[in-house]
Amino acid sequence: MIALFKYMAQHLGQIADLLMEHVQMTAIAVGFAIVIGVPLGILISYVKKLDKPIIGVANVVQAIPSMALLGLAIPLLGIGVLPAVVMVIIYSLLPIIKNTYTGIASIDPEMVEAAKGIGLTKWQVLTKVKIPMALPVIMAGVRISAVTAVGLMTMAAFIGAGGLGYLVFSGIRTVNNLQILAGAIPACLLALLVDFLMGLVEKLVTPISLQSAFGTSKAELKKKRKKEKLVLAVAGALILVLIGNTVIGGMNQEEKTITVGSKDFTEQLILCNLYADVIEHDTDINVIRKENLGGSQVCFEALKKGEIDMYVDYTGTIYVNILNQPAKADMQAVYDECKKALDEKYKIKVLEQANFNNTYTLAVSQETAKKYGLKTMKDLLKCDSQLILGTTMEFQNRPDDGLPGLLKKYDFNFKKTLAIDGSPRFTALKNGETDIVDAYATDGLLKKYNLKVLEDSDGFFPPYYAIPIINEEMLDKYPELEDVINKLSKILTNEIMQELNYQVDEEGKEPADVAREFAKEQGLI
Repeated sequence: MIALFKYMAQHLGQIADLLMEHVQMTAIAVGFAIVIGVPLGILISYVKKLDKPIIGVANVVQAIPSMALLGLAIPLLGIGVLPAVVMVIIYSLLPIIKNTYTGIASIDPEMVEAAKGIGLTKWQVLTKVKIPMALPVIMAGVRISAVTAVGLMTMAAFIGAGGLGYLVFSGIRTVNNLQILAGAIPACLLALLVDFLMGLVEKLVTPISLQSAFGTSKAELKKKRKKEKLVLAVAGALILVLIGNTVIGGMNQEEKTITVGSKDFTEQLILCNLYADVIEHDTDINVIRKENLGGSQVCFEALKKGEIDMYVDYTGTIYVNILNQPAKADMQAVYDECKKALDEKYKIKVLEQANFNNTYTLAVSQETAKKYGLKTMKDLLKCDSQLILGTTMEFQNRPDDGLPGLLKKYDFNFKKTLAIDGSPRFTALKNGETDIVDAYATDGLLKKYNLKVLEDSDGFFPPYYAIPIINEEMLDKYPELEDVINKLSKILTNEIMQELNYQVDEEGKEPADVAREFAKEQGLI
């Protein structure tokens, strides 16, 4: 507990910034969900033929896993705040629509007839009778949606929108429980605060006559309501200030700006900050960092759409995943073909490749290696039926240089194959739940867990040299970027990257701090 408080105190600024982002996005999403959901609920209460189709669609959407919906939204809406907010709006609609419909439908018909009898129009009946009577039920739905939205918004970090999910995802990938808790605890407290505030609104919209039936006098309720209104007014003002600051900040963005993105693992976070620091030091260009954007497809789509201007990928990934070419072992040929194809097809420039090859590897514990005499991947044929393989989902779905290609090459017959994304697969190996994992050659977790890397004696895995890729338009606009970026790429080796990754994965340092320290040591900044 002391370690957690110490960690949160050290990173208080970052936690506060991410919390503010989380509040902003949640407030916007819930606001739009109310604007859309309440009218739909009213509509189906009047047009009975629409109730089953609309509620049915809302139910189906609610059943779609949030990560799947987010993945489907990326090609249409890109990355960042917009798809995250849209996803949360969609998930927030069902309780609001249902409660609005239920609240209006459950009003005593005699009361509605009485309202009509005194000459009220249909609109007046709705606004002066039905909605006021249904408000407590409607607010109950809004309350559920608002609390749920806080938790769902953690997914925003997966596509670079920020929020407290950034700490949670980063902590999971680096096996940093303190970082996970630093994101999860504020998110939990925020959900409780939202529930409390929505509870106040729920009370305020409930007629005093109904509340006084529970034994509290009307005078006491009126006094209480004044305090509750003040609390809500302060909360509302703070939210408006936060949203206003974001809008103003976007309007005042510096003219000379480049957005550098990264994928969602330790090395990528370090590289993103390294290149950003060097660019800012050697030029007058301001760098916006968009970290943790998921895999290559997410980053590449963002680059094509101009949502980011640059990120670092790997030759093997571009060649196999993006260009859909069969895996090839020739380092120079792969680089040259990637460079030519990206330029011709997408107007994306490939700069000089770094001097480190973060290719795939298979790794086992020292005990397993000793027990079965494992030195190369081919040695696994002696004991594959006794071993459990745990790999990332991406590795299991790479046809040529992933698991399908590996099984085709060696005809392995593993006892069991598990899909475990990120650093938890190393934890599973340590706990004896798996025997083999896929890893990257420069992975700091290999050093952290003292694993035996099996030699790729047959050259199965293609080269995975890091390559900075950048939009042609941005490079034409700021040609000085090429020399600055290439200067850094030349000094990055396998040994350096594994050590930098180790400092994050084992020593618990922040990727941005590790990048900055290294750049200073090398005289780059």
